[in-house]
Amino acid sequence: MKKQKSRSRSKTPAKATPAASVPKAQAYWLDHPANVEWVVRAVYLICAVLVVADVFVHKHGPFAIEHVFGFYAWYGFIACVGLVLAAKVLRRVLMRPEDYYDR
Repeated sequence: MKKQKSRSRSKTPAKATPAASVPKAQAYWLDHPANVEWVVRAVYLICAVLVVADVFVHKHGPFAIEHVFGFYAWYGFIACVGLVLAAKVLRRVLMRPEDYYDR
């Protein structure tokens, strides 16, 4: 029979690694302001192309207002602003004091 080595833990604390050997946080592509600017400009360009394409698309909406140029762009923008404003009101209704769970 083979003897098993005892696996005793060392009583000396582990050495701290020097700060130079600690890896830095990984930089992602949206961490660079130039890339963020590129994404924002791309989204603006896509929105502009879609609004211009609205002229060439025949719509079959049941309401006359749906045939107005840029209706869906304005409708989406107003709906988004409405959601943000509703969330602000809802926050005031649902907000609890800072020490609510400590009580």
